[in-house]
Amino acid sequence: MDENQANILRESNKIISKLQLLAGFFEDDIIYKIFLRSQVIQKLFENNPELDINKLDLFHLQFTVTVIELLKKIKRTNEQNVSVLYDEIRLNKELIDTLSISVLSELDFNEDKQRQAIKLGISLRKLYQVLSANSREYPFSNNLETFSEYAADYFHAIPPERLSALIQYKPDQVYTHPHATIHRKLMGLLCKYDFKVVFLNGLKAGNLFAEFYKIQDTDRYFLFFPSRGLFLLTDISQFADLDFPNEVSKKAKIVQELQHKNSALEMQAGIIKTSVPKEIQKLLAEYLEKIEDVNFLQNLSNVDVQANILKTMLNTDLM
Repeated sequence: MDENQANILRESNKIISKLQLLAGFFEDDIIYKIFLRSQVIQKLFENNPELDINKLDLFHLQFTVTVIELLKKIKRTNEQNVSVLYDEIRLNKELIDTLSISVLSELDFNEDKQRQAIKLGISLRKLYQVLSANSREYPFSNNLETFSEYAADYFHAIPPERLSALIQYKPDQVYTHPHATIHRKLMGLLCKYDFKVVFLNGLKAGNLFAEFYKIQDTDRYFLFFPSRGLFLLTDISQFADLDFPNEVSKKAKIVQELQHKNSALEMQAGIIKTSVPKEIQKLLAEYLEKIEDVNFLQNLSNVDVQANILKTMLNTDLM
């Protein structure tokens, strides 16, 4: 093997290696077959020194190098498009981190719901006792009103006039105490079911809050207005437009939506990153068919239409 043959084969190996890397990147059957066929053509010259080595050089100049440049251009375009998606993913992650810091966790909320229901049950039992004893003693557990810290993230917002309508009652239907007012019928039900209640959710209108409860093992519901110590029976049908119970805060919902969006964007980026335009796929398929022709090398010295089309594609905006 003379020096010229050695040099051409050495350069051919470098070209084939570049094509192999691109075939691995795109994971496209046609591109991989082009790589394999190009490798077969090189081996043909490598194993048959009597063949005109310049034809291998011409093959790469006319076809392989152009295919490589075309694929590199597609890769660059795809990476630019993907970078836009990754920028959006990054910004979404930053917002997720910010929201996650400010949102009380779902676990905390669910645990505190149970604690609040227990504290309220104890407070209602104590209220029954002080009412029975005609005592002015304060009946409520400590920190009963602090549960409103969850209002911003978890309570349903309703118009002030709707909340105002909910706190209306007839004086002859309630027991009154210096620190509380409660429906007589509600107190009777609470006594019957041993003051066991379940917190469902809350309502808010501006700075006013109401907590929504169910008497355990019944289908009876009541509202607790912490700022007024007011307990009123209510009909759940009044809240048909609300999602009870709502265990996911507004900010937590945004976090979930952003996480789902990022998953979709990452999937989209993976597809875009290795996509090849249909026009170019068709052209590459025609090119593969040509180089698989057994008479391909015999006609290689002619100016080839396929090679010209490949080169033209490098100067188009089809990608």
